[in-house]
Amino acid sequence: MDLDRQGRPERPQPRDAAGRRLVPSRVAEERPPLLGDWFVYFSVVVLICGVVAITALELGTPLTSGIVRVPALVGAGLLVILSADAALRVWRSAWAWLPVDRGRGAFRFVWAAVLVGILLASVGTILFLVTA
Repeated sequence: MDLDRQGRPERPQPRDAAGRRLVPSRVAEERPPLLGDWFVYFSVVVLICGVVAITALELGTPLTSGIVRVPALVGAGLLVILSADAALRVWRSAWAWLPVDRGRGAFRFVWAAVLVGILLASVGTILFLVTA
């Protein structure tokens, strides 16, 4: 006995009140980020290093002092790693969003460019601190 299977009915696309297709709020991430949960912990360390270095500078400590230079180098070094991971994550997100919503994908490309700028500024800060 041969059974005939019925095709699965197509689900209608959800629409808003004006009849436009609804865009999902999220796109699934296919590959996990490189730093994973450590991203937040490293960000806290960068924040604390920045607070220590800026407070020391505000209190009149020279830039060549260890209390300014060491936290600034540690914070900037971690910021390079964090910016690279974030830029890669946003770059992947931009490509994932392009087929779904072109505007959101393009916005994420701009965001990735800003993160690369932060990465380059952090590298410049490290070079300045090492050579100063």
